[in-house]
Amino acid sequence: MTAPDAATVLACLRLARTDGIGPVAYRRLVRTHGSVHAALDMLERGATRISRSIGTLCPRDDALREIDHLQAMGAHLLVHGQPGYPPLLGRLHDAPPVLSVLGDPALLANRMVGIVGGRNASSGGVRMAESLAALLAAHGVDTISGLARGIDAAAHRGAMTAGRTVAAIAGGLDCPYPPEHDALQDQIARTGAVVTEAPLGTVPQARHFPRRNRLIAGLGLGCVVIEAALRSGSLITARMALDYDRTIFAVPGSPLDPRCHGSNDLLRQGAVLTENERDILRELPEFMEETTLFPMQAPPPALAVRGAAPRHETPPRAMPAPPPAPPPAGTDNLHEMIEGFLSFTPSPVDDLVRRCQFSTAAVLTVLSEMEIAGTIEFLAGDMVVRRPPPA
Repeated sequence: MTAPDAATVLACLRLARTDGIGPVAYRRLVRTHGSVHAALDMLERGATRISRSIGTLCPRDDALREIDHLQAMGAHLLVHGQPGYPPLLGRLHDAPPVLSVLGDPALLANRMVGIVGGRNASSGGVRMAESLAALLAAHGVDTISGLARGIDAAAHRGAMTAGRTVAAIAGGLDCPYPPEHDALQDQIARTGAVVTEAPLGTVPQARHFPRRNRLIAGLGLGCVVIEAALRSGSLITARMALDYDRTIFAVPGSPLDPRCHGSNDLLRQGAVLTENERDILRELPEFMEETTLFPMQAPPPALAVRGAAPRHETPPRAMPAPPPAPPPAGTDNLHEMIEGFLSFTPSPVDDLVRRCQFSTAAVLTVLSEMEIAGTIEFLAGDMVVRRPPPA
Protein backbone atom coordinates (compact mmCIF):
# COMPACT_ATOMS: atom_id res chain seq x y z
CA MET A 1 0.00 0.00 0.00
CA THR A 2 1.45 3.33 -1.05
CA ALA A 3 1.70 6.31 1.27
CA PRO A 4 -1.27 8.69 1.20
CA ASP A 5 -0.86 11.78 -0.96
CA ALA A 6 -0.97 15.24 0.59
CA ALA A 7 -4.47 15.92 -0.74
CA THR A 8 -5.85 12.79 0.94
CA VAL A 9 -4.20 13.64 4.26
CA LEU A 10 -5.63 17.16 4.08
CA ALA A 11 -9.13 15.91 3.26
CA CYS A 12 -9.04 13.36 6.11
CA LEU A 13 -7.88 15.99 8.58
CA ARG A 14 -10.58 18.46 7.52
CA LEU A 15 -13.29 15.84 7.90
CA ALA A 16 -11.93 14.64 11.26
CA ARG A 17 -11.62 18.19 12.63
CA THR A 18 -15.21 19.15 11.76
CA ASP A 19 -17.43 19.62 14.84
CA GLY A 20 -20.14 17.00 15.06
CA ILE A 21 -18.23 14.31 13.15
CA GLY A 22 -16.88 11.65 15.48
CA PRO A 23 -15.04 8.45 14.57
CA VAL A 24 -18.19 6.46 13.82
CA ALA A 25 -19.78 9.21 11.71
CA TYR A 26 -16.47 9.71 9.89
CA ARG A 27 -16.30 6.09 8.82
CA ARG A 28 -19.98 6.01 7.89
CA LEU A 29 -19.55 9.07 5.65
CA VAL A 30 -16.49 7.63 3.92
CA ARG A 31 -18.14 4.25 3.49
CA THR A 32 -21.37 5.78 2.16
CA HIS A 33 -19.74 8.10 -0.37
CA GLY A 34 -16.85 5.85 -1.37
CA SER A 35 -13.92 8.06 -0.41
CA VAL A 36 -12.96 10.85 1.97
CA HIS A 37 -12.79 13.26 -0.97
CA ALA A 38 -16.34 12.44 -2.05
CA ALA A 39 -17.64 12.72 1.53
CA LEU A 40 -16.00 16.11 1.98
CA ASP A 41 -17.37 17.33 -1.36
CA MET A 42 -20.91 16.28 -0.42
CA LEU A 43 -20.66 18.11 2.89
CA GLU A 44 -19.26 21.24 1.26
CA ARG A 45 -22.20 21.30 -1.16
CA GLY A 46 -24.70 20.52 1.60
CA ALA A 47 -25.87 17.56 -0.45
CA THR A 48 -26.38 15.16 2.44
CA ARG A 49 -28.71 15.22 5.43
CA ILE A 50 -25.86 15.14 7.91
CA SER A 51 -24.76 18.55 6.59
CA ARG A 52 -27.57 20.10 8.61
CA SER A 53 -26.53 18.42 11.88
CA ILE A 54 -22.83 19.25 11.98
CA GLY A 55 -20.88 22.40 12.65
CA THR A 56 -18.96 24.42 10.09
CA LEU A 57 -16.57 22.33 8.03
CA CYS A 58 -12.96 22.68 9.13
CA PRO A 59 -11.49 25.35 6.81
CA ARG A 60 -8.79 24.20 4.43
CA ASP A 61 -6.37 26.85 5.71
CA ASP A 62 -6.83 25.70 9.33
CA ALA A 63 -6.00 22.11 8.39
CA LEU A 64 -2.97 23.22 6.39
CA ARG A 65 -1.70 25.26 9.34
CA GLU A 66 -2.05 22.25 11.64
CA ILE A 67 -0.09 20.07 9.21
CA ASP A 68 2.63 22.72 8.88
CA HIS A 69 2.93 23.12 12.67
CA LEU A 70 3.11 19.36 13.20
CA GLN A 71 5.87 19.09 10.62
CA ALA A 72 7.74 22.01 12.20
CA MET A 73 7.80 20.27 15.59
CA GLY A 74 8.82 16.96 14.03
CA ALA A 75 5.48 15.24 14.64
CA HIS A 76 3.67 12.74 12.41
CA LEU A 77 0.04 12.60 11.28
CA LEU A 78 -1.39 9.07 10.94
CA VAL A 79 -4.61 8.56 8.98
CA HIS A 80 -6.94 5.62 9.51
CA GLY A 81 -6.91 3.18 6.61
CA GLN A 82 -3.51 4.41 5.44
CA PRO A 83 0.02 2.99 5.90
CA GLY A 84 1.53 3.64 9.31
CA TYR A 85 -1.73 3.63 11.26
CA PRO A 86 -1.45 1.13 14.17
CA PRO A 87 -3.26 -2.04 13.00
CA LEU A 88 -4.54 -3.09 16.43
CA LEU A 89 -6.26 0.26 16.91
CA GLY A 90 -7.37 0.37 13.29
CA ARG A 91 -9.62 -2.65 13.76
CA LEU A 92 -11.88 -0.90 16.24
CA HIS A 93 -15.27 0.35 15.11
CA ASP A 94 -14.57 3.73 16.72
CA ALA A 95 -10.89 4.08 15.81
CA PRO A 96 -9.80 7.74 15.68
CA PRO A 97 -9.71 9.02 12.08
CA VAL A 98 -6.38 10.80 12.63
CA LEU A 99 -3.59 10.56 15.20
CA SER A 100 -0.84 13.07 15.95
CA VAL A 101 2.38 11.41 17.10
CA LEU A 102 5.53 12.97 18.52
CA GLY A 103 8.39 10.47 18.53
CA ASP A 104 8.50 7.10 16.77
CA PRO A 105 5.10 6.29 15.20
CA ALA A 106 6.20 2.71 14.46
CA LEU A 107 6.18 2.07 18.21
CA LEU A 108 2.37 2.15 18.15
CA ALA A 109 2.37 -1.17 16.30
CA ASN A 110 4.52 -2.91 18.93
CA ARG A 111 3.31 -5.31 21.60
CA MET A 112 2.05 -3.08 24.39
CA VAL A 113 0.14 -3.31 27.63
CA GLY A 114 -1.70 -0.44 29.27
CA ILE A 115 -0.91 0.35 32.90
CA VAL A 116 -3.30 2.75 34.63
CA GLY A 117 -4.26 3.67 38.16
CA GLY A 118 -4.88 6.37 40.72
CA ARG A 119 -3.28 9.80 40.75
CA ASN A 120 -2.92 9.82 44.54
CA ALA A 121 -1.01 6.55 44.51
CA SER A 122 0.71 5.08 47.53
CA SER A 123 4.45 4.48 47.52
CA GLY A 124 3.76 0.75 47.17
CA GLY A 125 1.54 1.36 44.15
CA VAL A 126 4.20 3.54 42.52
CA ARG A 127 6.83 0.84 43.10
CA MET A 128 4.54 -1.80 41.63
CA ALA A 129 3.87 0.26 38.49
CA GLU A 130 7.56 0.99 37.97
CA SER A 131 8.54 -2.64 38.52
CA LEU A 132 5.88 -4.12 36.23
CA ALA A 133 6.66 -1.69 33.40
CA ALA A 134 10.41 -2.27 33.65
CA LEU A 135 10.10 -6.07 33.74
CA LEU A 136 7.63 -6.09 30.84
CA ALA A 137 10.04 -3.93 28.83
CA ALA A 138 12.81 -6.44 29.54
CA HIS A 139 10.58 -9.08 27.90
CA GLY A 140 9.90 -6.92 24.83
CA VAL A 141 6.48 -5.63 25.89
CA ASP A 142 6.15 -1.84 25.91
CA THR A 143 3.89 0.15 28.22
CA ILE A 144 1.22 2.67 27.27
CA SER A 145 -0.29 4.98 29.87
CA GLY A 146 -1.86 8.40 30.22
CA LEU A 147 0.95 10.64 31.58
CA ALA A 148 -1.15 11.44 34.67
CA ARG A 149 0.25 11.83 38.16
CA GLY A 150 0.76 8.73 40.28
CA ILE A 151 0.54 5.31 38.65
CA ASP A 152 0.71 6.57 35.04
CA ALA A 153 3.92 8.54 35.53
CA ALA A 154 5.49 5.69 37.49
CA ALA A 155 4.69 3.24 34.67
CA HIS A 156 6.28 5.52 32.08
CA ARG A 157 9.43 6.00 34.16
CA GLY A 158 9.74 2.29 34.90
CA ALA A 159 9.36 1.35 31.23
CA MET A 160 12.10 3.78 30.18
CA THR A 161 14.63 2.10 32.47
CA ALA A 162 14.58 -1.01 30.26
CA GLY A 163 12.76 -0.10 27.07
CA ARG A 164 10.33 2.39 25.60
CA THR A 165 6.90 3.72 26.47
CA VAL A 166 3.94 5.44 24.82
CA ALA A 167 2.07 8.33 26.42
CA ALA A 168 -1.53 8.84 25.30
CA ILE A 169 -2.57 12.39 26.12
CA ALA A 170 -5.90 14.21 26.20
CA GLY A 171 -4.79 17.55 24.76
CA GLY A 172 -2.65 18.73 21.87
CA LEU A 173 0.99 17.73 21.54
CA ASP A 174 1.91 21.31 22.45
CA CYS A 175 -0.15 21.32 25.68
CA PRO A 176 1.48 18.94 28.20
CA TYR A 177 -0.79 17.96 31.08
CA PRO A 178 -0.30 18.06 33.97
CA PRO A 179 2.14 20.96 33.50
CA GLU A 180 4.74 19.45 35.81
CA HIS A 181 5.04 16.51 33.39
CA ASP A 182 6.33 18.72 30.58
CA ALA A 183 9.86 17.31 30.92
CA LEU A 184 8.54 13.75 31.20
CA GLN A 185 6.55 14.17 27.99
CA ASP A 186 9.66 15.48 26.22
CA GLN A 187 11.68 12.51 27.45
CA ILE A 188 9.03 10.05 26.27
CA ALA A 189 8.87 11.75 22.86
CA ARG A 190 12.66 11.46 22.46
CA THR A 191 12.83 7.77 23.34
CA GLY A 192 9.31 6.50 22.63
CA ALA A 193 6.12 8.16 21.42
CA VAL A 194 3.44 10.61 22.52
CA VAL A 195 0.07 10.17 20.79
CA THR A 196 -3.20 12.11 20.75
CA GLU A 197 -6.24 12.56 18.56
CA ALA A 198 -6.68 16.18 19.73
CA PRO A 199 -5.63 19.12 17.52
CA LEU A 200 -2.65 21.29 18.40
CA GLY A 201 -3.56 23.96 20.93
CA THR A 202 -6.16 21.80 22.71
CA VAL A 203 -5.93 22.41 26.46
CA PRO A 204 -7.13 19.22 28.22
CA GLN A 205 -10.57 19.35 29.77
CA ALA A 206 -12.64 16.65 31.44
CA ARG A 207 -14.49 15.83 28.21
CA HIS A 208 -11.21 15.03 26.42
CA PHE A 209 -10.05 12.25 28.72
CA PRO A 210 -12.37 9.46 27.50
CA ARG A 211 -10.69 9.80 24.10
CA ARG A 212 -7.29 9.41 25.74
CA ASN A 213 -8.58 6.38 27.63
CA ARG A 214 -9.76 4.88 24.34
CA LEU A 215 -6.22 5.09 22.96
CA ILE A 216 -4.80 3.29 26.00
CA ALA A 217 -7.46 0.59 25.77
CA GLY A 218 -7.23 0.17 22.00
CA LEU A 219 -3.47 0.20 21.50
CA GLY A 220 -2.68 -2.32 24.23
CA LEU A 221 -3.07 -6.09 24.21
CA GLY A 222 -4.33 -5.80 27.78
CA CYS A 223 -4.86 -3.30 30.56
CA VAL A 224 -3.35 -3.46 34.06
CA VAL A 225 -5.15 -1.55 36.83
CA ILE A 226 -3.26 -0.56 39.99
CA GLU A 227 -4.90 1.25 42.92
CA ALA A 228 -8.14 2.40 41.32
CA ALA A 229 -10.97 3.76 43.44
CA LEU A 230 -14.53 2.70 42.79
CA ARG A 231 -15.21 5.88 40.85
CA SER A 232 -12.17 6.48 38.71
CA GLY A 233 -11.14 7.00 35.12
CA SER A 234 -9.00 3.88 35.37
CA LEU A 235 -12.11 1.72 35.63
CA ILE A 236 -13.56 3.45 32.56
CA THR A 237 -10.35 2.60 30.69
CA ALA A 238 -10.66 -1.01 31.85
CA ARG A 239 -14.27 -1.14 30.70
CA MET A 240 -13.27 0.20 27.27
CA ALA A 241 -10.48 -2.40 27.07
CA LEU A 242 -12.95 -5.13 27.90
CA ASP A 243 -15.30 -3.85 25.19
CA TYR A 244 -12.37 -4.11 22.77
CA ASP A 245 -11.87 -7.76 23.82
CA ARG A 246 -8.63 -7.11 25.68
CA THR A 247 -7.52 -8.96 28.81
CA ILE A 248 -7.98 -7.06 32.08
CA PHE A 249 -5.38 -7.37 34.85
CA ALA A 250 -5.65 -6.01 38.39
CA VAL A 251 -3.13 -5.74 41.20
CA PRO A 252 -4.75 -6.62 44.56
CA GLY A 253 -4.69 -4.03 47.31
CA SER A 254 -5.67 -3.67 50.93
CA PRO A 255 -9.43 -3.76 51.53
CA LEU A 256 -8.85 -1.01 54.10
CA ASP A 257 -7.51 1.38 51.42
CA PRO A 258 -10.24 3.14 49.40
CA ARG A 259 -7.72 3.61 46.60
CA CYS A 260 -7.88 -0.15 45.95
CA HIS A 261 -11.62 -0.77 46.10
CA GLY A 262 -12.11 -0.43 42.32
CA SER A 263 -9.19 -2.64 41.32
CA ASN A 264 -10.20 -5.23 43.92
CA ASP A 265 -13.69 -5.17 42.46
CA LEU A 266 -12.24 -5.96 39.04
CA LEU A 267 -10.69 -9.08 40.57
CA ARG A 268 -14.06 -10.01 42.00
CA GLN A 269 -15.49 -9.75 38.47
CA GLY A 270 -12.83 -12.01 36.96
CA ALA A 271 -9.80 -9.86 36.12
CA VAL A 272 -6.42 -11.62 36.10
CA LEU A 273 -4.84 -11.33 39.54
CA THR A 274 -1.45 -9.70 38.95
CA GLU A 275 1.46 -9.87 41.38
CA ASN A 276 4.35 -9.82 38.89
CA GLU A 277 5.12 -9.56 35.18
CA ARG A 278 4.73 -13.34 34.68
CA ASP A 279 1.03 -13.07 35.49
CA ILE A 280 0.72 -10.69 32.53
CA LEU A 281 3.05 -12.36 30.05
CA ARG A 282 1.38 -15.76 30.31
CA GLU A 283 -1.96 -14.22 29.30
CA LEU A 284 -0.70 -12.38 26.20
CA PRO A 285 -0.64 -13.85 22.68
CA GLU A 286 2.79 -15.29 21.94
CA PHE A 287 3.05 -13.25 18.78
CA MET A 288 1.13 -10.54 16.99
CA GLU A 289 -0.61 -12.02 13.99
CA GLU A 290 0.20 -10.54 10.61
CA THR A 291 -2.34 -7.82 10.02
CA THR A 292 -3.42 -5.60 7.19
CA LEU A 293 -5.40 -2.45 7.54
CA PHE A 294 -9.05 -3.02 6.87
CA PRO A 295 -10.63 -0.93 4.12
CA MET A 296 -12.84 1.95 5.17
CA GLN A 297 -15.71 0.56 3.08
CA ALA A 298 -16.33 -2.35 5.44
CA PRO A 299 -16.63 -2.55 9.22
CA PRO A 300 -13.60 -4.22 10.86
CA PRO A 301 -13.98 -7.73 12.29
CA ALA A 302 -13.70 -8.24 16.01
CA LEU A 303 -10.18 -8.76 17.33
CA ALA A 304 -10.09 -11.92 19.43
CA VAL A 305 -7.17 -10.97 21.67
CA ARG A 306 -8.58 -12.82 24.65
CA GLY A 307 -9.07 -15.94 22.58
CA ALA A 308 -5.52 -16.04 21.22
CA ALA A 309 -3.64 -18.50 23.40
CA PRO A 310 0.14 -18.83 23.64
CA ARG A 311 1.47 -22.06 22.15
CA HIS A 312 1.45 -25.05 24.51
CA GLU A 313 -0.33 -23.00 27.16
CA THR A 314 -3.87 -22.75 28.33
CA PRO A 315 -6.00 -19.97 26.83
CA PRO A 316 -5.80 -16.67 28.70
CA ARG A 317 -8.36 -15.99 31.35
CA ALA A 318 -10.68 -13.29 30.09
CA MET A 319 -12.51 -10.92 32.34
CA PRO A 320 -16.21 -11.65 31.88
CA ALA A 321 -18.60 -8.77 31.58
CA PRO A 322 -20.26 -8.21 34.95
CA PRO A 323 -23.99 -8.87 34.97
CA PRO A 324 -25.93 -5.62 34.73
CA ALA A 325 -27.96 -4.49 37.71
CA PRO A 326 -31.64 -5.28 37.23
CA PRO A 327 -33.31 -2.26 35.65
CA PRO A 328 -36.45 -0.69 37.08
CA ALA A 329 -39.78 -1.92 35.81
CA GLY A 330 -40.49 -0.83 32.25
CA THR A 331 -36.85 0.03 31.52
CA ASP A 332 -34.77 -2.12 29.19
CA ASN A 333 -32.16 0.29 27.86
CA LEU A 334 -29.83 2.22 30.15
CA HIS A 335 -28.69 4.51 27.36
CA GLU A 336 -32.24 5.62 26.60
CA MET A 337 -32.94 5.99 30.30
CA ILE A 338 -29.99 8.32 30.85
CA GLU A 339 -30.91 10.36 27.78
CA GLY A 340 -34.35 10.85 29.29
CA PHE A 341 -32.92 12.21 32.53
CA LEU A 342 -30.41 14.57 30.91
CA SER A 343 -31.25 18.14 30.00
CA PHE A 344 -29.50 21.37 29.08
CA THR A 345 -29.34 22.11 32.81
CA PRO A 346 -26.32 20.47 34.48
CA SER A 347 -27.14 17.33 36.47
CA PRO A 348 -24.98 15.69 39.17
CA VAL A 349 -23.66 12.28 38.13
CA ASP A 350 -24.60 10.95 41.58
CA ASP A 351 -28.20 11.94 40.94
CA LEU A 352 -28.21 10.05 37.63
CA VAL A 353 -26.89 6.95 39.39
CA ARG A 354 -29.64 7.16 42.00
CA ARG A 355 -32.34 7.74 39.42
CA CYS A 356 -31.22 4.96 37.07
CA GLN A 357 -30.68 2.42 39.88
CA PHE A 358 -27.75 0.96 37.95
CA SER A 359 -24.18 0.70 39.16
CA THR A 360 -21.94 3.77 39.08
CA ALA A 361 -19.59 1.99 36.66
CA ALA A 362 -22.44 1.21 34.23
CA VAL A 363 -23.70 4.80 34.26
CA LEU A 364 -20.18 6.25 33.81
CA THR A 365 -19.55 3.90 30.89
CA VAL A 366 -22.67 5.08 29.07
CA LEU A 367 -21.89 8.73 29.86
CA SER A 368 -18.37 8.28 28.44
CA GLU A 369 -19.80 6.78 25.25
CA MET A 370 -22.23 9.69 24.94
CA GLU A 371 -19.39 12.15 25.49
CA ILE A 372 -17.28 10.54 22.77
CA ALA A 373 -20.33 10.75 20.46
CA GLY A 374 -20.53 14.47 21.27
CA THR A 375 -24.05 14.45 22.76
CA ILE A 376 -23.09 15.42 26.32
CA GLU A 377 -20.35 17.28 28.15
CA PHE A 378 -18.80 16.76 31.58
CA LEU A 379 -18.49 19.85 33.76
CA ALA A 380 -16.58 20.61 36.93
CA GLY A 381 -18.00 19.18 40.16
CA ASP A 382 -19.09 15.82 38.64
CA MET A 383 -21.82 17.47 36.61
CA VAL A 384 -23.00 16.49 33.14
CA VAL A 385 -25.06 18.46 30.64
CA ARG A 386 -26.60 17.76 27.23
CA ARG A 387 -24.81 19.55 24.41
CA PRO A 388 -27.01 21.75 22.21
CA PRO A 389 -27.25 20.72 18.55
CA PRO A 390 -25.07 22.66 16.09
CA ALA A 391 -26.62 25.89 14.91
